[in-house]
Amino acid sequence: MTSTIDADEVAKFEAMAAEWWDPTGKFKPLHEMNPCRLDYITRQIAAEFDRDLTGPQPFAGLRLLDIGCGGGLLSEPMARLGATVVGADAAPRNIPVAQVHAEQSGLTIDYRNTTAEALADAGEVFDVVLNMEVVEHVADPLAYLTACQRLLKPGGLMICSTLNRNAKSFAMAIVGAEWVMRWLPKGTHDWRKFITPDELVDLIRRAGLDPVDRKGMVFNPVSWRWSLSDRDLSVNYVTASVKRA
Repeated sequence: MTSTIDADEVAKFEAMAAEWWDPTGKFKPLHEMNPCRLDYITRQIAAEFDRDLTGPQPFAGLRLLDIGCGGGLLSEPMARLGATVVGADAAPRNIPVAQVHAEQSGLTIDYRNTTAEALADAGEVFDVVLNMEVVEHVADPLAYLTACQRLLKPGGLMICSTLNRNAKSFAMAIVGAEWVMRWLPKGTHDWRKFITPDELVDLIRRAGLDPVDRKGMVFNPVSWRWSLSDRDLSVNYVTASVKRA
């Protein structure tokens, strides 16, 4: 399978690698969104694999891939919940940042500078694939999602989030976040590569997975908090899909 890596996109995140764990730096939006993402992720995994989130290490025995792991903002909480975690990223400079932070946190996480395609070609399989804010940065979304499908065991779960493509998402994610608030460097996102919820559902189905849920992740500028929404998928949204046995 040919690589779906977009070299220009990788270079953008390489340039910001050292700032992954700075909550006031270039990844401030992800730090603020993370509790909302984790709420969705943990509830979907618990429901799919019948796990009690109130128990100690509820994800013990589950093998989880965090593809596009960056500095490990999702890999670390998944490891704390008991999952055996592989964090993969195409940007080489992200990996040592993630490794050092995990060591400092007393966590064992298998971080690798690799791609979804390479892992699939090597025969790696997982119970859960976290595919968060990656699909809008790849060269071929269908080929990339197909690689993610190959990485799942039968009965496995993929969580995939991205950005909708409409006037509101351009105003908020590009004009607001990059040009006005300067939360992210200009050019971090290419609005033309954003994907509507219906387009993503179609791509997921064509990749061989069964979409089972989707929700919006909505930012409230008054409370300055993110929350999940059943109705508002107008900007950020997240989906859950399963690989049928």
